[in-house]
Amino acid sequence: MTRLDPIIAVKDVEASSQWYKSVFGCRSMHGGKEFDILVSEDNEILLCLHRWAAHGHPTMMNPDITPGNGLILYFRTENMDMMRQNIMRLGYAVEEDIHLNTNSTKKEFSLRDPDGYYLTITEFHKYEG
Repeated sequence: MTRLDPIIAVKDVEASSQWYKSVFGCRSMHGGKEFDILVSEDNEILLCLHRWAAHGHPTMMNPDITPGNGLILYFRTENMDMMRQNIMRLGYAVEEDIHLNTNSTKKEFSLRDPDGYYLTITEFHKYEG
């Protein structure tokens, strides 16, 4: 079995963790000021948060670069409407509101997290070839 645990560099792990938990309803499995693991209700890893410049990882050394260049964090979920309501209730800005993606034929919306990473949240679907 092979799994991908995406790790993004953030300025404040605890604040970013709180933001993701408030949007996705996920929970912290690790916690701390330098690293956190966010998991879904069924303990699937959603995202790992790593403090910029901690531990010497070469792609996480310079907090002055624009984070997320070439990256979209694309979340497929059965809870898209709940997440959109959380975002509205908390007053977070949305870049694209719920609309039909003509490529996937699924509803989705997009926003940025506190560090500027671009997220798209879409209805759950399986990829078909």
